[in-house]
Amino acid sequence: MNVLVIIGAVIIGLSLGLLGSGGSIITMPLLLYVVGETEKLAIAESLLIVGSIATVGSLLLAKSKLINLRYILWFGLPSMMGTYIGAWSAQFVTGVVQVLTFSIVMLLSSRMMLKSPIANMEPKPSSSLVGVSAVGVAVGILAGFVGVGGGFLIVPALFLLARLTLQQATATSLVIIALQSFTGFFKYAYLLDQAQIAINWPVVLTMIVIGSGGVIVGSKLSRSLPQKRIKQVFGIMLIGLGLFMLVHSLYQLWQA
Repeated sequence: MNVLVIIGAVIIGLSLGLLGSGGSIITMPLLLYVVGETEKLAIAESLLIVGSIATVGSLLLAKSKLINLRYILWFGLPSMMGTYIGAWSAQFVTGVVQVLTFSIVMLLSSRMMLKSPIANMEPKPSSSLVGVSAVGVAVGILAGFVGVGGGFLIVPALFLLARLTLQQATATSLVIIALQSFTGFFKYAYLLDQAQIAINWPVVLTMIVIGSGGVIVGSKLSRSLPQKRIKQVFGIMLIGLGLFMLVHSLYQLWQA
């Protein structure tokens, strides 16, 4: 197993455990450029890996009373519907277009991580459950189309719209990421089966096991480490990865 894959899996788990987001934004580049997967396969495997690791993180927090079941219902379930729509629509575009969209999402995510932390922002005074559900659908569509867990959007949405504390938003985000990711994976798995493309199970299972260890460590460290500094470091790393993927996918489109 490539040592970069092992290191990357640790970072994926740590990111989900510390921030409740960021896992798939590392998983996709690893599968594409280190493992050498095709775009569609990398998206499907990324959803399975991140969903599994997020599930482990969710189980760790199950007794913490930080997971808000109300917003799993009003945000998480609509986001699953959106994820299915996004995964279904992906069959009508090339994998390169999806990676190009993914790179733009990475750059937007890095900007959100580098700007003022959401803890310093004021939640909206009132947020309708219908509005929260609509945001859930939109996040899910994006997640399904490009293969991201969407945590970098879910955490701010739960904090600002649902008025959860930052710790509650982070914990609840893990559950929603798992729901979205598994929904997207099952749709992609069907499409891959139709195209007779097999999942690379040795890589997927290895990354799940190592990443699960990372999320356990990250969850335990989340209260003692400075999240602002972690987000800044992660955001800078995402800029480099996002720019590389953007240029690479544009080059592929130009060559086509």
